Formats: sequence, structure tokens, C-alpha cells
Amino acid sequence: MQNHTGHGSHDNHTIHADHDAHGAHAGHGGHTGHGGGRPGGLSVSEGGYTLEVDSPVLAAGARQHVGFRVTGPDGRPVTDFVAEHEKELHFIAVRRDTAGFQHVHPVRDEKGDWSTELDLEPGDWRFFTDIHPAGHDGTLTLGIDVAVAGPYAPRPLPEAARTARIGEYGVTLDGVLVPGEASELTLTVSRNDRPVTDLEPYLAAYGHLVTLRVGDLGYLHVHPEGHPGDGVTAPGPGISFMAVAPTAGTYRLYLDFQHDGVVRTAEFTVRTAEAAPAPAPAHGDHHQGHGHGHHGHH
Repeated sequence: MQNHTGHGSHDNHTIHADHDAHGAHAGHGGHTGHGGGRPGGLSVSEGGYTLEVDSPVLAAGARQHVGFRVTGPDGRPVTDFVAEHEKELHFIAVRRDTAGFQHVHPVRDEKGDWSTELDLEPGDWRFFTDIHPAGHDGTLTLGIDVAVAGPYAPRPLPEAARTARIGEYGVTLDGVLVPGEASELTLTVSRNDRPVTDLEPYLAAYGHLVTLRVGDLGYLHVHPEGHPGDGVTAPGPGISFMAVAPTAGTYRLYLDFQHDGVVRTAEFTVRTAEAAPAPAPAHGDHHQGHGHGHHGHH
């Protein structure tokens, strides 16, 4: 997918570009699933907010209209949101076999009804909304299943690989996902095998990463390291993120980046690595045994 209507949601969705220090990531209690690594998007309703679609069954179509709304604790459509990464709502669609990923930014009317256009091949789809309702204490990721009519030919899960190709662009992934631990992932962008050093800010970040757990499409919250204009973060070729895998398993990663005015998406299949065992205390080192090693990171 190349022309997504807006993947800059990484703030809103899983990302907070203003949290540059690693220490800021650990206590991100406002986002669903932050901190403990619990995936979001597994429920259609959370905290009194519910995702409703106009129709749970759609016809197949190259481009078709999708309408939905988010209702609040009072049962009415929500019309007051806190913008995250320059948008009130970030919408992700992906088929259950992890194909057809799209990240778009729908439009809302004054009644609270949202609409967007999607490319939907036949099959079972999962729609996600990342929102921060005004008055709520953080971002919510809600998810709902939608069936698209027609003959369904599910695609095998792509093999795990460290490099993705999108036309003349290549993206290389460095780093591993570790169950229950924050780990750094760096995605390096090249064009015709030359490093890209002029990535363009897209919705307040140089890149946005959506990560889904294969099997239930649990939605991970991923934090970018730095942001455009902070005086530290370079516009490529590397884009770094902090991620926590809630469990061991296989995950799909979707990186959106913008260059030459076009948003492109690189896709990866990643299997988690085992957590590194804690180093054994040195023989006779009584201080180590008393837990001194735990204090340096707090």
C-alpha cells in the first residue's frame, strides 16, 4: 500500500513522539496496553467507549465507503477528541490473514459519524480506531470484525525477513522483539541501495510503526525515539522505536514513512527472541547479591 491517508498517528496510536528519554516509556499509563505490554484493539468496547460500524458485512470493492462512530458512556456518538499526532482519530484496517494493511484518517461530521474509503478484498477484516476522547485519561484502541463478501483466498503468512522492498526503496530491520521487555527496533531506509537522509515529517514523526500479534491481531503500542525538530533526531536513514511484545510469538510490523511526498509502507514478519537471562552474581560479590544492580536504572 503506498498512498495511505495518514500514518502519522504514531502518537496517537502507539506512539508518543515527545517521549525522548527511555525512562519516559515505562510509565505511559495513559495508553491502552502501555507499560505492561498488553495489546490493544482486542475489544470493541472499553472504558465506556464502543466502536460501531454502519454495516458488519460489506461488498467487495476496489474502493468502498466505510462508515462508523464511537459512542461514549452516555451512549451518544463522541464529537470531542484530543488530537494525537495531528489527528482526532487514526484508523487501521487489516485482513485477518494480515494482508491488505491500510492506515487512514477518516473525516467526521458534526453528529459524530466518521467516513472513509478503503480497498477491501473478500475475507474477514479487523478495523481499529485509536482515539483519545476528551475527558478520558488516555488513548484507547478499539477493534471490530467486519466481513467482506466474495470468494476468500487467504494468503500464507510471509516468511520472517530483515529487509522489505517497496519499489526502489528498501527497509532493513535491526533489533528483536522480546516478550515482556522493552527493546529497540531500528528501521533503515534506502533508495536504490543508497541511504535516505531526507525523510519527511509525517504527522509529527519520521516514521510510524504498527505491530500486530499474529493469531488474534493484538495491537501493540510502539514508541518512536525522538521527533522532527528536537535537535537530535536525524531525518533518516534510521528510524528507531521502543516496543514491548506482550507474549512470545509471531508479529507483523508495518512501517509507514514519507519521502518525495509519498507515504510508503514496509511490512515485516518477526518472531520474538528469548529474553536474555539475568547475569549471575559474581562468586563472593555480596553487594551484587543484595540487589544493588537493580538501582542503576531507576
